[in-house]
Amino acid sequence: MELNSDKSKIIKFIKKHHVFTLASCINNLPYCANLFYALLEEEFCLVFVSDRETRHICEMLQNELVAGTIVLETKVVGKIQGLQFCGRMKELSDSLRAKAKRAYIRRFPYSAVMLDAEYWAVEFEYLKLTDNSLGFGKKIIWEKA
Repeated sequence: MELNSDKSKIIKFIKKHHVFTLASCINNLPYCANLFYALLEEEFCLVFVSDRETRHICEMLQNELVAGTIVLETKVVGKIQGLQFCGRMKELSDSLRAKAKRAYIRRFPYSAVMLDAEYWAVEFEYLKLTDNSLGFGKKIIWEKA
């Protein structure tokens, strides 16, 4: 297991995919949602669009601690790859919102029609990438310093 190794393998994996599962929890009742995302590499966070009235946003406004996954679906053991993460949900500042919107629309051009979309971010605190293409059960772990 590599601890705080170069993030490049993790970033490369995140960029290959476009949907993540985000889990929240309020009053010991877990919930999850699947969302399209864009990566802000410099800030090392995922940005996504979601209405303020959705259950996952309402819960994250009460408890910013979240977890999630990004996975490659495969039945071939040697190709298994998956990312598990923990982090904090953040409302975006005006300057970061503009950057997030550009990144999201670049990734999903059809989303440009959502003029009033609300952009959110998950700031990573812990990531574990399992990548069997690097060897069976190979794990790369990154933690925020």
